[in-house]
Amino acid sequence: MAALQNIKLITGNANPQLAEKIARYLEVDLVSCQVGRFNDGEVQVKMEESVRGGHAFVLQPTSPPVNDNLMELLIIIDALRRASVNQITAVLPYFGYARQDRKTQPRDPVSAKLVANLITASGADRVVSIDLHAPQIQGFFDLPFDNLLAEPIFVDYFRQKSLEDVVVVAPDVGAVKEARRFAAKLKVPMAIIDKRRPEPNRAEVMNIIGQVKGKNVIIRDDIIDTGGTLTEGAAHLKEAGCERVIGCCTHPILSGPARERLSSGVFDEIVFSDTIPLDWDDPKVKILSVDKLLGEAIDRISKNISVSALFY
Repeated sequence: MAALQNIKLITGNANPQLAEKIARYLEVDLVSCQVGRFNDGEVQVKMEESVRGGHAFVLQPTSPPVNDNLMELLIIIDALRRASVNQITAVLPYFGYARQDRKTQPRDPVSAKLVANLITASGADRVVSIDLHAPQIQGFFDLPFDNLLAEPIFVDYFRQKSLEDVVVVAPDVGAVKEARRFAAKLKVPMAIIDKRRPEPNRAEVMNIIGQVKGKNVIIRDDIIDTGGTLTEGAAHLKEAGCERVIGCCTHPILSGPARERLSSGVFDEIVFSDTIPLDWDDPKVKILSVDKLLGEAIDRISKNISVSALFY
């Protein structure tokens, strides 16, 4: 790929490893930008080179620590706006607060909308994310919003494995649409885990809808937080007679007891993307990079070429 002169790629502290991979793909240098803290904990941003007139892409997933990473994103965008860039695109491989997209109880906040307002007010002109937990969040912005799909990366990986008797499983009813699309791309059947959620981060499996006995099962989800939902579902699938159970997740938050649960032996393999940085040395864990997906999207946006062609 020829070097792109107008692209200014900046990263905060959330996922600099991914930013470096994207920079290599685009054949550009990361903008020299120091993102640190003052003694009282306030975010300090120092832009150490000119970005005037460029199209700035700020790569910063708002993953844990969510509030720190969000503030870094907002302050970097403000610094760029004041440095006379031409355009600013906020690239959030993982969009934090996406699970607070509506009121489920009286007096609940809609925090995802608040985050949208903050990103807009900071000066962003466009937003890019991957596998939004709630796609309707795109409507919270009065800006162009590209919700990329990590699906082709996972599809290519499983096609190369040449697994037989595969069934894609939706971990709950809310994930059916995504699982159906994933199964269609792999040209395999799907099943559904019917569960209820009595409280946040706790789920109870009620039933498995579909044929899974003797099958190689891929549980496809967008987020693994504490790992309870996926692990319990995998255990029930094993009890139902599955040959192998493979977890497939875009955003590995892995808070609290997640790693212990996922390492309990119910999974034969777990496949993640690197939207959130993950340091986990386990032979059962496979990490696929979204660098080329984001790099190609950045290239297309900078050239005003269709982005949807990447995954449709």
